Amino acid sequence: MTTKPVSVGSLKKGNYVVIEGAACIVSDTQTSRPGKHGHAKVRLTAVGMVDGKKRVIVLPGHDNIDAPIVEKKIAQVLSISGDTANVMDSETYETFDLKIPEDIKGNVVEGCNVLYWIILSDKVMKQVQGS
Repeated sequence: MTTKPVSVGSLKKGNYVVIEGAACIVSDTQTSRPGKHGHAKVRLTAVGMVDGKKRVIVLPGHDNIDAPIVEKKIAQVLSISGDTANVMDSETYETFDLKIPEDIKGNVVEGCNVLYWIILSDKVMKQVQGS
């Protein structure tokens, strides 16, 4: 699990954060004014990168929150079985299965290279290389 702390007050739309143990992309931030004795609060709305669930949390603006470090790697497709591809990492030669996303299903063929992301403990196929 590779994460780094980031200030809640500095987050903008498109940043990555970890909410409820899931990596998310920030879709909206709203900052409230500080009260007489309180601190400014930030309302974060984020969508899960893997599961697509919407999550909303409210945190003090001076707090820190974990942001996932996304590793981007290339792998070669060895075989395809239904909506799952068995791939081999181009650097480590490790083989594992990746789910093929709906939007690139027709482009994934045996022998092609795909870009995949390692997000926390999940591996997600993102695009086909060279097409």
